[in-house]
Amino acid sequence: MFPIRILILAKEQAARQERLGLKSNKAKEKKARRLEERAAMDAICAKVDAANKLDDPLAAFPAFKKYDRNGLNLEIECKRVTALNPLAVEWAFELTRTNMQTMYEQSEWGWKEREKREEMNDERAWYLLARDGDSNPLAFSHFRFDVECGEEVLYCYEVQLESKVRRKGLGKFLIQILQLIANSTQMKKVMLTVFKHNHGAYQFFREALQFEIDETSPSMSGCCGDDCSYEILSRRTKHGEASAGHTHGGGHCGGCCH
Repeated sequence: MFPIRILILAKEQAARQERLGLKSNKAKEKKARRLEERAAMDAICAKVDAANKLDDPLAAFPAFKKYDRNGLNLEIECKRVTALNPLAVEWAFELTRTNMQTMYEQSEWGWKEREKREEMNDERAWYLLARDGDSNPLAFSHFRFDVECGEEVLYCYEVQLESKVRRKGLGKFLIQILQLIANSTQMKKVMLTVFKHNHGAYQFFREALQFEIDETSPSMSGCCGDDCSYEILSRRTKHGEASAGHTHGGGHCGGCCH
C-alpha cells in the first residue's frame, strides 16, 4: 500500500502545482492586459495633451482662416478661452442663451445659467470665432480635445450663429474646420450632442454633414432610449476609421489628459 500512497500523494501534488501554475499564468495575463490598457490610455491622453498644447490648431491651414462667400467676408480665428478677450466669451454666452435657452427648457436638463457660464469659461475650452471687418464676432464654436469611452475625440459643445449670418454656409464651414482640426491632431472622431426637438440642427448634422448616432448615445446604449431628449452624434476621422471597433474601454477621461 505504501507505494500506492506515495503515487497518490505525488499525483495530488502535481495537480496542486498545475492549479497554482494556471492561477499564476492567469494573474500574469491579467497584469499584462492591465499594463497594455494603461499604456494605450497613456498614448491616448498624450495625443489629447499635445492637441491642448497647440498655440493655434488652425495655424497650418491659412485658407480656412477666411470665409468669403454668400455675401460674407469674415476672418476665422481659433483660440483657447484663456487667450480670448472676456467680452468675446460673454458675447458667446449671450448668443447661446438667446438661441438655446428655450431648447434647454424643453429638455430634462433645463436651462442652468451658472453651469453653462462655467462650462463656456472652463480653461479646457477652445473657440472658433468668425469676425467681420470691424472685428465684431458673428459666429462661434466652443469645442474641446478630450477622451470619451476610451477614444481621443474633439467634442463640439456649441455652434452658434447670429441670425443675420445663418443659411449662408458658415455653420457647415465651422464644422468642417473642426473635422480638419480633429484629423490634424489625430483625434478619432468629432462628437456633439443635439436635442431631438431641435429639428433643424438634427437634420443639419445627420443629413448635410453625415454625422451618425454614436454608440454612446442613449438610443443606442439603451440607458434611457426614447425617454431622453437628446442624441449624441459623431463622425469619425481618418484615424478613427482605421481603428473603428478597437476601443480600450473606460468612460470620459475625468482628468488624466489635463
